[in-house]
Amino acid sequence: MEQETVEIAQDAQQIAQSLWGHTQVFLNDLMRPWNAYQIAIAIGTFAAAYAIAVLIGPRVREWLRSREGWPKWRMRLGVLLQRRTRLILFVLMIWPIVWLMREFTWPSRSYILGIIASLATAWLVIALLTRLIANGLLRTVVRYGGWIWVTLIILNLTEPAKNLMESAAVTVGESRFSVWLVLQAIVVITSLFILARFVSRTSTAQIRANKDISPSMQVLAVKFLQVLLYGAAFFIGLRTVGVDLTGLAVLSGAIGVGLGFGLQKVVSNLVSGVIILMDKSIKPGDVISLGETFGWINSLGARYVSVVTRDGREYLIPNEDLITGQVVNWSHSNDFVRLDIYFGTSYGCDPHQVRKLAIDAAKSVDRVLSFKAPVCHIVGFGDSSVDYILRFWISDPTGGLTNIRGNVYLALWDTFRDNDISIPFPQREVRLLDDDDPATSDDQAEAKAATAEST
Repeated sequence: MEQETVEIAQDAQQIAQSLWGHTQVFLNDLMRPWNAYQIAIAIGTFAAAYAIAVLIGPRVREWLRSREGWPKWRMRLGVLLQRRTRLILFVLMIWPIVWLMREFTWPSRSYILGIIASLATAWLVIALLTRLIANGLLRTVVRYGGWIWVTLIILNLTEPAKNLMESAAVTVGESRFSVWLVLQAIVVITSLFILARFVSRTSTAQIRANKDISPSMQVLAVKFLQVLLYGAAFFIGLRTVGVDLTGLAVLSGAIGVGLGFGLQKVVSNLVSGVIILMDKSIKPGDVISLGETFGWINSLGARYVSVVTRDGREYLIPNEDLITGQVVNWSHSNDFVRLDIYFGTSYGCDPHQVRKLAIDAAKSVDRVLSFKAPVCHIVGFGDSSVDYILRFWISDPTGGLTNIRGNVYLALWDTFRDNDISIPFPQREVRLLDDDDPATSDDQAEAKAATAEST
């Protein structure tokens, strides 16, 4: 181990000395007259580009603000170009100077200007292309990584830099991990992940637009496609840069055993989510009841199901509860739901008329289905009323159940009021006894004697 450390240090020292030698040669070249002229020309060109950008910047911004009818993508492109005005102007101005100098002078007298023009152009292209990356952190990493990489290529420093990163390595068993290998893995895997994300989004849009696929199967297909694409991107990326996956397979097996014991609930929810998607017991848009929770399915996740209630609350119910618990799916096979309400009328009202009026009242409510006609039956003779049950059907449980019951009750109230049908309520008779009544005095005396005997 110590010998390997010494060798790495020696390699790093040699590479550093080589880089310092290149730097000294470059600095000495800058001291030559024509090289100094080229640096001055580049600085002057940048100053001119900066001044022009300052002058036209406000006018360009005002012009973009006036383009109200432009598509969103065109407006974003305009803003992007406006923010890079200085670099764009510098690239447009430096290349004609390089071409003119190559035409009328020796190539060595435009060599540094060519390098500066190439660097500016490469940086501009990378800055514009990385704006396509939505994630801010990833966009920054890719941008600066791209700038460093193209700079090394243009300055012809890739081999020394590669050798330096190759010398910084750690050996684990039979595998050797260097900085160069890690950087390659990051670049390749990131690129493959971006490609996988693009393919996943495109495929997801096509799957969701296909009306022949049920919502639950759409969710299952999207989840399966995402796992497949991202998993393939990860393993292909590691394989591309030369990482031995044999040790990784053993490590993943050990991790899997540990996860099996430590994350039983999480794994159970994941498996339950797959089962729910495959058997189509619930799907997005279904109206369900689970315990005290009543609402409709908003989304199906890998670990939980999102249920939104009528009062705007969103419950995240674990998938395992939907598999092991009793769930009422109001719209599993169809959207038809039968509702029951109970009421009573006084004994003086004709029950035949009451049943007919109740059915007509239910039919008058908008959401009550007419082709599944409401029915009304007597269910008992109470202490003070004849008790009825009114049954009716609706086809839109997502619109709520309590509100439709309330509308039917209100229709019954209006119909019974218009037809002199009374709805009784329990009545109690209270009698106030006089103290001078002999019967009352005897009762009170007996009560006092009983109290005395008990004490």
